[in-house]
Amino acid sequence: VLACRAENELEGQVLGVAWDGTGYGPDRTVWGGEFLLVDDGGFRRVASLRPFLLPGGETAVREPRRSALGVLFEMLGEALFDRCDLLPLRAFSPEERAVLRTMLAKSVQCSKTTSAGRLFDAVSSLLGHRQTMSFEGQAAMELEFAIPDSAPDEEYPFRLARGEDRLLVDWEPIVRGILEDIARGTDAGFIAARFHNTLASAVVAVAREVGEERVLLTGGCWQNDYLLRRTVRALRESAFRPYWHQRVPPNDGGIALGQAAALACAAVRARPPEEER
Repeated sequence: VLACRAENELEGQVLGVAWDGTGYGPDRTVWGGEFLLVDDGGFRRVASLRPFLLPGGETAVREPRRSALGVLFEMLGEALFDRCDLLPLRAFSPEERAVLRTMLAKSVQCSKTTSAGRLFDAVSSLLGHRQTMSFEGQAAMELEFAIPDSAPDEEYPFRLARGEDRLLVDWEPIVRGILEDIARGTDAGFIAARFHNTLASAVVAVAREVGEERVLLTGGCWQNDYLLRRTVRALRESAFRPYWHQRVPPNDGGIALGQAAALACAAVRARPPEEER
């Protein structure tokens, strides 16, 4: 977020929408779907995606089917394993399913995450696009590329829930809508577009709740051109001022600039009052 703020030559408080695959949060969970109020003094996590479990932890980064199971388990509990119509479940052998069921039920070798990148993976797996990956972001890229040129404007429902310390973007209505569309044979490209459209609207909804006019879009997920354009348009139509990366990479390639900006902020805070004068 600081990298994006520095690139756009901004000062003061901003709302950063930091969406990526994996970030280690101070609460020892895997972050990646965060809304952060950031200023020179630090940040406050004001919202995130609803958390879910990643069975196998880091293994799930390479296997979207595991992210999908985590999302579905959060929704359905162990009843998930009776749903043999679901493509992510069918991507595992019966023996593997038994192990995964135990892992999820007992939260053994499972990481809790709010990652937007893993949510993209889960949707790609549900649609049968990608169950395992050969490189980071492959499933999300294929999901974006599935969107037709004449993309529909329809969206899925979603909820904003009040958690203990922040707002939660509840993706469950989105996933239920996707499952219903799959069951009725809806075109995968239509589903992909509807999913992206809903995420853009979720960003606007959180920005309204937080009340910060300047909204920064940063993190690897914003390499997704369709998501970026849709979100920028939606924010502008709702009288927000969106900013995004244009010269500095939005993913890990831009972190060094953010680190330098953080150090500069710390130096200003540490400066004696007489030196400031």
